[in-house]
Amino acid sequence: MKTKKRSWIRSAIKEAENCDFQMPWARGARREAFISRRRAQALARTPRASA
Repeated sequence: MKTKKRSWIRSAIKEAENCDFQMPWARGARREAFISRRRAQALARTPRASA
């Protein structure tokens, strides 16, 4: 038996399909490059043990 979708569900699905906002985990190469630069700077600033 197929249930009838409520109008608010249909409108929510329609809005979700029209949404063009990029989520942080979906930004790809640009975000990955930013993270790698930040990690490299953090590694360069770590104190080294004296010999």
